[in-house]
Amino acid sequence: MTRRSVEGLRLLCLIGILSLVACGTLPRRPAPPAAAEPVAPKGFPATVRFVGSDTRRLMGSEVPTRQRIRAARGDGPLNILALSGGGAGGAFGAGALVGLGQRGERPTFTVVTGVSTGGLLAPFAFLGPAWDSQLVEAFASGRSEQLLRTRSIGVLFRPAIYQGRPLADLVDHFVTNELINAVAEESAKGRVLLVATTDLDKGETVIWDMGVIASHGGEGARTLFRDVLVASTSIPGLFPPVLIHVEGAGKSYDEMHADGSTSVPFFFAPEVLPFMPFAYEELKGANLYVIINGPLGATAQTTHGNAVSILERSFATALDHASRTTLGLSEALSQRYGMTFRFSYIPLDYPFRGVLDFRKQPMQALYRYAAGCAAGGQLWTTPEQAMSRDVEAVLPSSGRTVNCPSGNASQRRVQSH
Repeated sequence: MTRRSVEGLRLLCLIGILSLVACGTLPRRPAPPAAAEPVAPKGFPATVRFVGSDTRRLMGSEVPTRQRIRAARGDGPLNILALSGGGAGGAFGAGALVGLGQRGERPTFTVVTGVSTGGLLAPFAFLGPAWDSQLVEAFASGRSEQLLRTRSIGVLFRPAIYQGRPLADLVDHFVTNELINAVAEESAKGRVLLVATTDLDKGETVIWDMGVIASHGGEGARTLFRDVLVASTSIPGLFPPVLIHVEGAGKSYDEMHADGSTSVPFFFAPEVLPFMPFAYEELKGANLYVIINGPLGATAQTTHGNAVSILERSFATALDHASRTTLGLSEALSQRYGMTFRFSYIPLDYPFRGVLDFRKQPMQALYRYAAGCAAGGQLWTTPEQAMSRDVEAVLPSSGRTVNCPSGNASQRRVQSH
């Protein structure tokens, strides 16, 4: 091969690589500048969402949101549900909600917050047992088995290892006009549904008022509702982020949103606490329910030296540590204000195979485990009991009995997969 031929081949290779890079880059408008006036998706008010660190905007939306919550609460207790991220662990939250309904101990939640897979659970938890069939279909029917569809060419130059279309199609299937209308109806009663994403441009948590979105009506509401849920579940590096078009002061921008768990594992305090009605001391008697859709730690294991294993393990580790910190803060604030605190999670000795194990059989097993524990009154525990239990936990062999999260005598038999 001549020198000219070699140089020509190198040039072709370079052009090919640059083409892959160009194809793999998400085309987008610039992000809003830091000093820009408030922006929002076209047709929606600025109050449709707020950045967690923006105290000025937060305090500006405090009064109307408190008024909504006060109206919805009436004379009954204030019930708040916070649902965490956890990928395939969302089957645990689904089972827990269904099991609580079977036991007759699933309240009407005045406020529901969700992050990542908890964001997908949140609308069903918000709408109540009448939507349990859709909840089960979403998390225990095998629909999620096709989520991990890798890219065959140019994966190194793409925004993520897995394709985004399967996840978008899954969410789109469940975000129907019927669901949007139902959320809008409940929001009109004063109830609040909040879902968090992470704005990668700002490096901040963004909390979306899904009731305000739903109340807008039409295809625009359904599209934004869906896009927020997809963004909230899109683990950076594994699934592509979602670009959300926003406008303000006559200018157009794109914001890049990804998994809410990147910045917050679940949220109640300090993101939601300022919205609570009345003075803080009047929160006495309110109920805070926290469902962690994953373990609070990890057992030692050999991590495979491939990109997916490393990314998954890194994400799970960060989520575990953040969950423990946020859980402790939420419990402390609940105690301070006289609230009843209830918490559950996937115990470390349950054979959970990770946030990306979307296979039908293990997700169904996790769903049945949580549903059985909740129906049997063995769902809730305390952070102290959970930590003590996990210190001695080891992954069980096939057929070993695993206690429910409460750790009481009532047990559920699970199988390793």
